[in-house]
Amino acid sequence: MDTGFSPFDPNGLERDEYGSRGPRLRDISLRMMVPNIITALAICAGLTGIRLAFEQRFELAVAMVLVAAFLDAVDGRIARLLKSTTKFGAQMDSLADIVNFGVAPALVLYAYLLDQVRSFGWIAAMIYAIAAGLRLARFNVMEERQNKASWQSDYFLGIPAPGGAMLVLLPVYVGFLGIETNTIFAYIASFYTMLIAFLLVSRLPVYSGKSLGQRVRRDLVFPLMLAIVLYVAMLMTFTWETMTATTLLYLVSLPFGARAWRKRYGREQAGN
Repeated sequence: MDTGFSPFDPNGLERDEYGSRGPRLRDISLRMMVPNIITALAICAGLTGIRLAFEQRFELAVAMVLVAAFLDAVDGRIARLLKSTTKFGAQMDSLADIVNFGVAPALVLYAYLLDQVRSFGWIAAMIYAIAAGLRLARFNVMEERQNKASWQSDYFLGIPAPGGAMLVLLPVYVGFLGIETNTIFAYIASFYTMLIAFLLVSRLPVYSGKSLGQRVRRDLVFPLMLAIVLYVAMLMTFTWETMTATTLLYLVSLPFGARAWRKRYGREQAGN
């Protein structure tokens, strides 16, 4: 019977050049490595954003954080497309999110604006980074729960970490548009940063949009494609105006998402 091990190594152990034994390593296909490579690139983008902020190159720093958010959105979908999802990849993605959406935005915002109010700004930045870590830890725990209705998968509990990173950088977008970033504005931005931190760890139901795009009506395909192209063109041409508008629209949408969740939850409870 073929056990899968060499007849000279029935326990599947090999000796290295020093004579010690270790577990045999199986070859890993490139398909399994691709999502982890993308996650590593996302970490590189987040860390590069921090470096650029220290060098006072703030527009590139924010761009790197946004690139990290894009890569984070891509790696999971590619893993599912290639059928290469692993527990290792999930853990690596979660750790990358702490860097990209917790530490990096907090340091970029502090270097750009919050340092004007010294310790108060630093406390606000720390609170946001810690809140992002708590948010990600809670998300990992809740993902293991199996006793929830299928429709509840369309909602996050609290703002997701990528959304929090986009929201918390709003003072930076506004500053790029020419608003004077004085001490008063820095205090306002500090309170705003703590508000976003609270929304991260809150129990506010936030629509995830996971069900969008799974099925598109045939007559809406081309209009949707044109809308996406228009948005990308606006983002490339009027970057900070578009990011400011996107962030404000996201903030405005939060109460509507929570209201929709309460309605569905109420109907489910009434049915029981």
